[in-house]
Formats: sequence, C-alpha cells, structure tokens
Amino acid sequence: MARLGLIAGSGRLPVLFAEAAARAGLSVVVVAHEGESDPALAAAAWVKLGQLGRIVEVLRQAGAGEAVFCGGIRKPRLFDVRPDWLGLKALARMRSFGDDAALRAIAAVLEEEGVRIVSPLPFVPELVAARGPLGKRKLTGEQRADAAAGLAAARALGAADIGQTVVVKRGVVLAVEAAEGTDACIARGGAMGKGATVVKARKPQQDDRFDAPAVGPRTVDALVAAGCSALAIEAGAALVLDREEMAAAADGAGIAVEGV
Repeated sequence: MARLGLIAGSGRLPVLFAEAAARAGLSVVVVAHEGESDPALAAAAWVKLGQLGRIVEVLRQAGAGEAVFCGGIRKPRLFDVRPDWLGLKALARMRSFGDDAALRAIAAVLEEEGVRIVSPLPFVPELVAARGPLGKRKLTGEQRADAAAGLAAARALGAADIGQTVVVKRGVVLAVEAAEGTDACIARGGAMGKGATVVKARKPQQDDRFDAPAVGPRTVDALVAAGCSALAIEAGAALVLDREEMAAAADGAGIAVEGV
C-alpha cells in the first residue's frame, strides 16, 4: 500500500487529518515540528523548523512519495528558523516570508527531492465548510451585510498575501489579520467594536495544497472573549475543525456561525 506523508504544523488540523486518514484506510507517515505540533501526534520523527532534508529522509525511508501540509507555523518563529542544506535552498528561493511565497518555495524543493506535495482537502471532505449555518443561529441582516463587506476585504487582504481574517461592524473594517494570527486579530477588532462580525476566507491565489483557512472551537472562544457576535466562513474553502463541539459552543454563546 502506498503511504502518504503528513508534514504537521500547529493546531488541531494535523491530528484530525491523521484520524480521518486512518478511518479511510490510508497509511500515514507523520513528521512533526518541535514546539509547534501537538504532542499527541504519533510521529515517525520530530524535526526543527527548517530541517527539510530530514523530512525528505524520513518520508523516503517510509516509502511515502506524496505528502500533505497540515497546520500552520507561528509567523514569529519564521525569524528563528534553523535550516539544514535543503532548508537553505528553499530560503534562497523565497521572494518574501509571506505564507504563499514561503510554502511554494518549500514545496518546490521537496518535490525536487522526490516528495510530491498534494492538497489535503480531498482526503478530508467532511472538514470542508458547507454553505449555511453551522449551529442553530443564522446571520442577521446586518451581520450578513458585514459578512459581504468582510469577504471583499479579506480577498483584497489575501491578494497581497497578508492574511485571511477581518473584523467588521456596520460596514467598517475594524481589524485585519497580519503576523499576529487569527485570535489576536479578533481580539483587536472586538476591542474596537463589540458585536462585530468576523470573516475568514481563502486568498484569491490560494494554493489548495497548503494554508487553507480553518476555524474550530478555539475560534469561538476568541469571539466570546472579544465580544464579537458572528463568524462568517467561506463555504467550500474553509475547514471546520471539531464541528459538533464548535456548533455547541457557538449556540451556547449566542454566536452565529455560517458558511457564506
């Protein structure tokens, strides 16, 4: 049986992907990142950020000719990278440290070494956001208008390879995601306008092989802490992690979560 490599970053997505792959009968070889990946992962190897040669070595030995990227790397850590020879090769090709530019450069050098990077989405269709409400609440008319404004702003933001999240209230963009990440963006936006709507969308030039927008119960926790009232996610593009738990948390907090 062909084996699939899982190059794991942070968050719940790598764990959920590994579980879904196992249910589908796939044989998965996990390479996890120290200080980033969930310790619960049954990893064949743990590597430091930038050790791309080690990743290739582990996947080759396991017979995995294809691999997926799952989970992010906290952007401040990109400035503390300790590359090996293959990591240096990827760094030399990076036009910037923007998500897409960096990941494309990394994917390119891995593929040159015989590890083809593929999209994780076809393997976990149950995680992809559907159109409509996730829980019991629907967006109000005002929230829906803010979601439309936020979606346009998020796509403009994404086109510049900056981030995927914006916070909007009454048509005014209160915060946009940069290097600080989704939760911090939500906190900044909520501090400026209680009851705001949060929007998360894919970048127009998004490569489905990596960095798909993802939300989960922790996203709802961030909305509650910031006093935001709604979350709009791009249907067919965003991933929903721990869907039932997230829906229950949103319903309990009176927050509308909807695929748009």
